[in-house]
Amino acid sequence: MKTLNCADAGFDCKAVVTAETTEEVLAQAAEHARTVHGTNVTPEMAEQIKTLIREN
Repeated sequence: MKTLNCADAGFDCKAVVTAETTEEVLAQAAEHARTVHGTNVTPEMAEQIKTLIREN
């Protein structure tokens, strides 16, 4: 299982995204960023976010 804390990406947010694969985490994080924070995740941002994903 892989996990991303939204706060680690620089947002004042307690959301945590958890999924089986890095790609699933990125997809869920991008949707969260768009709907909750009004931010579109660019390819460059996605590469940075990948480094924040942790293995559980």
